Amino acid sequence: QAHLVESGGDLVQAGGSLRLSCKAQRMITSVFNSAIMAWYRQVPGEQRELVATITGRRDTDYAESVKGRFTISRDSARKTVYLQMNSLKPEDSAVYYCNRHPPELPWGQGTQVTVSS
Repeated sequence: QAHLVESGGDLVQAGGSLRLSCKAQRMITSVFNSAIMAWYRQVPGEQRELVATITGRRDTDYAESVKGRFTISRDSARKTVYLQMNSLKPEDSAVYYCNRHPPELPWGQGTQVTVSS
């Protein structure tokens, strides 16, 4: 079964940028290429929130809270999904995860993003 590995989280100041990566290990390339992939985030004690999605044709959609600041992309050859995050705000602090949409793969360990004010 596919294994998702997220990376790229860090501690940054408000207004800064980060680029997250998610490698879909052991996922068949054709399955990855056709899958709707997504980034989610979760704050302790709260439900996991959908942040952005990208289809196999690279159509994208975003939560209102991140529109204009975040960009989701994918690399079929690397079976990797990216999340470019600009103009970060303290309320963006969370553990970020990737998965299919709707999520049907085991969750990875996530990557911590902390934005200081």
